[in-house]
Amino acid sequence: MTEYFSQPTITYETASAAVAAAIRIGAESGVRVVVTVVDPSMTVVALGRADGATPHSLETSRRKAGTAASTRKPSTAIRPDLTVAIEHGSGGLLTSIGGGVPLVFGGVHVGGLGVAGGSPEQDVEIATAVLAAIGADEVAR
Repeated sequence: MTEYFSQPTITYETASAAVAAAIRIGAESGVRVVVTVVDPSMTVVALGRADGATPHSLETSRRKAGTAASTRKPSTAIRPDLTVAIEHGSGGLLTSIGGGVPLVFGGVHVGGLGVAGGSPEQDVEIATAVLAAIGADEVAR
């Protein structure tokens, strides 16, 4: 008997809409963002970089998105006493820096969104605004 597992995943259309919304919302806030959208397996579906964004924000946004996708929680939900261990233990794949949020539609988890480029607080605000802009479920803070 063959068994398999099926996992809902974000579409490119929705992921690219999230990227466009993040860049627009970031610009309105005066922040040049890099945004990454990943599926539940942490595979990049869409990525965008505002003109003039800092180069290191690309990797930071990817790690934030991957953290939110794999844990199904905001990147800030990693317990402070585990922050260093999680980041080292995952080979740097996970981060506790704010700006990563899970992507959930109608209670169905489909991936993660990572925003980088501003302060962690600005990145969280932008990511939260993106969720509203694309019709995703709100994330409990």
